[in-house]
Amino acid sequence: MRRSEHTSTRPTAASALALLLATTIIACSGGGGGSVPVPVPVPVPVPPPVVNGPAWLGYGGDAQHTALAAIRTQELGRIVWQAPVDVAPQYSQQGYLLVHYGSPVITSKNTVIIPVKRAVAKSYRVEARIGGNGALAWTMDSDYVFPAHNWTPAYNVTLTKGNRVVMPGAGGKVFYRDDADSPTATTNSFVFYGKPAYSANQAGFDASVHINTPITADNQGNLFFGFVAAASNPAGLVSGIARVGADGTGSWVSADAAAGDAAMVKPAMGAAPAISSDQKTVYVVVKGSGSEGQLLALDSTTLARKSRARLLDPSTSQSARISEDSTASPMIGPDGDVYFGVLEAVQGTHNARGWLLHFDATLAQTKIAGSFGWDDTASVVPAALVPSYTGTSSYLVMVKYNNYSRAGSGDGKNRIAVLDPNATQPDPVIASQPVMKDVLTILGPTPDPRFPAGATEWCINTAAVDPFSKSILVNSEDGYLYRWDLTTNTLSQKIRLTSGLGDSYTPTAVGADGLVYAINNAVLFAVGK
Repeated sequence: MRRSEHTSTRPTAASALALLLATTIIACSGGGGGSVPVPVPVPVPVPPPVVNGPAWLGYGGDAQHTALAAIRTQELGRIVWQAPVDVAPQYSQQGYLLVHYGSPVITSKNTVIIPVKRAVAKSYRVEARIGGNGALAWTMDSDYVFPAHNWTPAYNVTLTKGNRVVMPGAGGKVFYRDDADSPTATTNSFVFYGKPAYSANQAGFDASVHINTPITADNQGNLFFGFVAAASNPAGLVSGIARVGADGTGSWVSADAAAGDAAMVKPAMGAAPAISSDQKTVYVVVKGSGSEGQLLALDSTTLARKSRARLLDPSTSQSARISEDSTASPMIGPDGDVYFGVLEAVQGTHNARGWLLHFDATLAQTKIAGSFGWDDTASVVPAALVPSYTGTSSYLVMVKYNNYSRAGSGDGKNRIAVLDPNATQPDPVIASQPVMKDVLTILGPTPDPRFPAGATEWCINTAAVDPFSKSILVNSEDGYLYRWDLTTNTLSQKIRLTSGLGDSYTPTAVGADGLVYAINNAVLFAVGK
């Protein structure tokens, strides 16, 4: 959903979702009087096969947010199962669903863990379902409270490589279960500023301290996240970045201290920290009281600042805008380069597309930007997945490439794109500005009824890449899930999930058995053969 298109979020009555199919078995028997009907045996449900595959750990699949699948995805043949991620979705007056829904996480044993909005009020529970058939394995309620916001931010859960599932709670605490697959696992909690302090004034902390980013876990199970703290909080906390060790030891640094800039007052809402492949650096985004921001590289053990970069509009060198309605998060490429999506400095001057900013690992070098960044986290596409590519880069990046109608010169020709991060071309909107070169693009296939000359928006904030089939799995606001074949540059498969609607952008994910997961109209769909 284009950021500037909708400002009203007043709810209407929620639509009822028909999510379960009832099956009736009718047995008939003939014969004369006195005969005894022969009972028809009811088949015993066949349990899903045992799975031991690659886990999908969180938003973007891993701590670098690359969205690269480690298993071949199944064909988009049917909806295997579905489950609501919002039991009472609230629509705007225009009929849009301005709610970000958190990505499912999937264990190596194929337990799918889903954050679910459980009421009209913004309260959440976490459900664990069996990946093969969607049966409920366990559930727990969270007491999490959002900070002040416009569009509803995503409530995300995260899986560590040790199979511990973690989820935000109220007051800055983190709930965890040490065996994400087990229905009988105990739920415990960490508090980054100390459990004794929290226990002494739980109500005070619950009202004044809020986790405001997804949680990211490193290879050792250490956790990183942003939080905002009101001045009234009982412990004198200042909004910033927290680290919780795998043993529960907590530490934090304020946003202004981390940036070395008093104007930086909090972490960017919804921007998940990213961790370098060598595990030594955590990248976070902080922002000021307006929309200006910085990308920081912090030591992953001490949270000391290593380096920083101002987030600037490449066409004007003015501060780019960091929107509180965005889920864009830093993505770390295989070479250590860092990518982050922003909005242009002045709304509409780049057709509300924003920019994909690009830095080296030290943040000392600003590299060529991509021509789209709004509410999008780039995915990694190994160059070998695109047979037609003749350049020299070892990997490419996939982004949303919408060109919004009624924004600047936007023509409504909404596309997705694979870009070369090291080659340039003139920007399609501002011809004097060099940007990453298009390698492949593809237009949305469905005409937009609001803008007859345009195509329905691609509805994606992180798109799963399947290196085995050389394809990418992408949601659209037309209600379909598509497979983009990178060999033929065609939408080679599609499946209808809903009748379609305008909503906040959503992720795709891949299960340990190759099922594809997509969210549309407040429902999670598991799609496979």
